[in-house]
Amino acid sequence: MFDISLRVLMLPILLAQGFRVRARALRLSEADGPRFGQVGDGPPLSILILGDSSAAGVGVGQQSQALSGQLIRLLASQFTIDWRLVARTGATTRSTLDTLNGLDPAPFDIIVTALGVNDVTHAVPRSLWLRQQQRLIERLDTLFAPRLIYLSGVPPLGDFPILPQPLRWSLGREAHRFNAALARLAHPDPHVRHVPFSVALDHTQLAEDGYHPGPEIYALWGNEIASRIISDWPDVDADARGLADIGVAKADPPQRTQR
Repeated sequence: MFDISLRVLMLPILLAQGFRVRARALRLSEADGPRFGQVGDGPPLSILILGDSSAAGVGVGQQSQALSGQLIRLLASQFTIDWRLVARTGATTRSTLDTLNGLDPAPFDIIVTALGVNDVTHAVPRSLWLRQQQRLIERLDTLFAPRLIYLSGVPPLGDFPILPQPLRWSLGREAHRFNAALARLAHPDPHVRHVPFSVALDHTQLAEDGYHPGPEIYALWGNEIASRIISDWPDVDADARGLADIGVAKADPPQRTQR
């Protein structure tokens, strides 16, 4: 309650700082390179990556350096990966629901989402955002019947150097609340997994805009999600998969719930 009251008092300052940041921010392009393909050797595994500018690879030059490239590279030593990336700079959970309306149904074993930053910066109410996230999960189930859905945690906006204080503090607190709420949303559903954004935001590893990941952060992020997928996916030999440094173990096959 104290944080809410304080943010209300600071609202004119926060709005002014937000406008200045948007006006002065360096605009970086989405990463070049393919957004679908098939690669690897092993049992088949299909993956859809869905999200905003971080999923689209803003901050690096090529998709091979971005989240999709890092994730697919790590998994391709164990699986034949059939993958697709659907991501756009500025995407919110609401706009992603609209994007899904234009996609044809197709089976995907795994879906990875990266959404939430733009919802926080656009001041979407948390309760509304959670309803949109729930609708997103339901829509993904209907269109793609995934075995597992991984919801990437909201990054710690309070660590972004481009944001001045007190805007950085305010957005950081809200991002923390969004992330905790997302974890609670995923918890009861065994086929939905929350993956906290646990990568330390070393400022030297951010892109030149001070906002998006650089290649090192994308590599760590991809490594985190790959480790979870390999841990969770059935019939994977943890000792032979070639990712022993990640430290994951074999898990029972995920079970689906009826919706």
